[in-house]
Amino acid sequence: MKSGTIVKNVVFSLIGALALVSVSLLAQGDHEHDNGPRQNASQKQQYNALVKTVREVTEKYKNVAAAENDGYALAFGCVTGDASGAMGMHYVNMANVLDGELDANKPEIILYEPLPNGKLRLVGADYLVFADAWDAKHSEKPELNGQLFHYFSAPNRFGLPNFYTLHVWAWKDNPTGTFTNWHSNLSCDSFSGDKE
Repeated sequence: MKSGTIVKNVVFSLIGALALVSVSLLAQGDHEHDNGPRQNASQKQQYNALVKTVREVTEKYKNVAAAENDGYALAFGCVTGDASGAMGMHYVNMANVLDGELDANKPEIILYEPLPNGKLRLVGADYLVFADAWDAKHSEKPELNGQLFHYFSAPNRFGLPNFYTLHVWAWKDNPTGTFTNWHSNLSCDSFSGDKE
């Protein structure tokens, strides 16, 4: 084999190896559980603190009866999306919704996934505030621990006025992000239409 052919083969092999490493690193970045650009240490600490808070304040709601005893009631059935996954079953505390404030220790909504055995699995919490109530008292858009809320305008599928919302998937890992609206690995297939 001529030396020119050997050099050419080595160069092509190196280019191929570098391309594989680049694709691998990009794929790893896509599977991180943060939302958006890589977080610095302070942002990760806030992120972890919010998830920890949600777990602490909702752990007692693994039994849906405890949520009902604390004023949460099923609304909207089981919310599912087209191809983006689902939000699951929303147990809403209207007193928390109507107070017009946000407190990580008082989620407005507890989120459940219906299971094939008829039980409900706690998957997270949803913080929600009506936009008019929030905007009347605050100059900035709502956020908790550095996580900005999503805005839903009216009319919307929920029949609500304009609102801000932040889902925190604290109890079931979401491949598309801990704070995204839709959980890509959650299903409403086992929802019977009845209160579980």
